[in-house]
Amino acid sequence: MSRIDDLPPLREVVRTHGLMARKSLGQNFLFDLNLTSRIARSAGNLEEATIIEVGPGPGGLTRAILAAGAKKVIAIERDTRCMPALAEIADHYPGRLDVIEADALQFDPRPMIGDGLVRIIANLPYNVGTALLTSWLTGEAWPPWWTSLTLMFQREVAERIVADESDPKNYGRLGVLCGWRTESRILFDVPPSAFVPPPKITSSVVHLTPRTSPLPCRLAALEAVTRAAFGQRRKMLRQSLKALDPDPAAIIQAAGLEETIRAENIPVEGYVALANALDAVRGARG
Repeated sequence: MSRIDDLPPLREVVRTHGLMARKSLGQNFLFDLNLTSRIARSAGNLEEATIIEVGPGPGGLTRAILAAGAKKVIAIERDTRCMPALAEIADHYPGRLDVIEADALQFDPRPMIGDGLVRIIANLPYNVGTALLTSWLTGEAWPPWWTSLTLMFQREVAERIVADESDPKNYGRLGVLCGWRTESRILFDVPPSAFVPPPKITSSVVHLTPRTSPLPCRLAALEAVTRAAFGQRRKMLRQSLKALDPDPAAIIQAAGLEETIRAENIPVEGYVALANALDAVRGARG
């Protein structure tokens, strides 16, 4: 393993500070600095960017991001045990790393980022990864405050993020939301053996960039139609949308879709059309 800085090897850091990964926090630590460097590089040019990192743990990815030239890193970590190890990294890169002890689901980093390029890079804890991604995708203001997301998920979650109607097995509400507001792709897989402790599943790094002008619709309406449709995904649309309207024919027809189509076969633009039709029909009824 090549050295990326003059700090101690991660295994030594973990041993020194007693940082055994905790299952309750969804922790799986990456010790391979070649791999963390690959993740950092895959996010694009970092030299003029402020990076938000969630769940840095002992700081393997943090070190790779800083070594890749990031102007500023804001690392959000809820595990108090990791603070001394992260403080050592901050001392090694003076003025470039701010460590925030907080729950990322509750912490808003926007007051700290200022103007300019903001990228989010993270080996997300498995137990909060989808919730965090959804929170970053559902802000009312769009384009968002971040420029790109480079995130690690369980492989099955990554497949749901990038899925569309051509992949009915994995396509669902998350795929519609990601497809509506972003362009996403899986960059590469990470085997269980790369982690300590090794999880039982393969992980994948996903890169998402925001669409400048997503198809116009109201977010709440889109969430309503996808929840109803995928809530009964094996049923035809005329049946599954009864959760929204006792007689959904007018909504389906206004969206230009067939009443017999199923949730997994409707493209993102079809869901946008359904959301706009739902609002129009409800508005016409007063």
